[in-house]
Amino acid sequence: MKRWSLLIALVVLGAFPLRMFAPLTFHPDEGWTYEKAGEEDSGKWRRARAKDQMDVAQELFDKKDYGTAEKAATRVVTQWPASDYAPKAQYLVGRCLEAQQKDEKAFKAYQKVIEKYPKVEQYEEVLARQNGIANHFLDGQWFKLWGIIPFFPSMDKTSDMYAKIIHNGPYSSVAPEAQMKIGAAREKQKDWSAAVKAYETASDRYHDRPKVSADALYKAGQAWTKSASAAEYDQSAAGSAIASFTDFMSLYPDDPRVPEAQKIIGKLRTEQSRGNFQIAKYYEKRQHWESARIYYNAVLTDDPNSPNAATARERIDALKKKLEPKKTANK
Repeated sequence: MKRWSLLIALVVLGAFPLRMFAPLTFHPDEGWTYEKAGEEDSGKWRRARAKDQMDVAQELFDKKDYGTAEKAATRVVTQWPASDYAPKAQYLVGRCLEAQQKDEKAFKAYQKVIEKYPKVEQYEEVLARQNGIANHFLDGQWFKLWGIIPFFPSMDKTSDMYAKIIHNGPYSSVAPEAQMKIGAAREKQKDWSAAVKAYETASDRYHDRPKVSADALYKAGQAWTKSASAAEYDQSAAGSAIASFTDFMSLYPDDPRVPEAQKIIGKLRTEQSRGNFQIAKYYEKRQHWESARIYYNAVLTDDPNSPNAATARERIDALKKKLEPKKTANK
C-alpha cells in the first residue's frame, strides 16, 4: 500500500513539478519586482511605460515570438488596465493564443476584450475571430482537458460559443452566420427540434436579410424532414416540414431551391398518405368504422394521386354502407 502511495506521489510530482518561490528581481526602471519561474530574462521585454510595453509586445508578435509577446501584452493589461493601450493589448493576447493554437483560451481572451473594452477599435474583428474559432470546433476539433489534453468534441460547448458571439453583437456581420451554425451544431447531435428552433430564430431575427432568412427557412424544413424520417415515421414532424417548405416557397418564390422543396413536399405527402392508410386499415380491422373512414379520407387529402388513393376511395364507399344502418338506427 505504501509503495502504491509513493508511486502515485512521484507521478503527481512529475506531472506538476513544484515551483520555487518567485525570485525578487531589481529593474532600474521599476525597482524590485517578483518574477515567475522562467521569466528570468523578462528584462528584455519589460518596460516602464504602457506605450513602450505595447510596442515591445507588437514587435515580438510580428517576429512570431508568440509566447513572449503574450507575456508582454498581458503585462500591459495587468499593469495599466485603464490605459489607452489595454484594449489593444488584450486583443493581442488573443491573437498570440490563437497563433499558438490555444483556441479555447484565445476565445476567452477575445471575450474579455468585448466585456472589458466594448468600444475597442477591433470589435468586429474580435467577433470574426471568435466565429472562426467556433467554426473549428463545429468541424470536429476537440476541446481540451485542463487546456492541454485533447478530450472530446462538444456541440453543446460549440453552440455556447456561437451564442456568446450573437450576444456580443446580435446585428454584427457574423451574427447571422453564428445563429445558423447553432442549428448546424444541433443537427450534428440529431437534436432536430433544437436545430429547427435555431433556424427559425435566424429567419425571424434577420428577416430583413433575404438570403439568411430564406436559407434558415429551407434548413428548418430539412431538419423537420430528418426528424420525420428518424426511427418510425413522425406524422407531426412531416406536417411541420411541409409548413416550413410552404412558407419558404411563398416568401421566396424565385429561390433556386424551390423545385427541390416541391419534390420534398411531394415525398412527404406520399409518406403521410401511406401512414394514414395503415392507420385506417388498423381501425377497419378492429371494426372502428368511423375512425377508419376518417383516416381513409386523410389519405385522399394528403395525396389524392398516391398509390393508395384508389383503394382508399373504395374503402370509404364500403364503410358508408356499414355506417348508414347505425345512423338510421340513431334516428
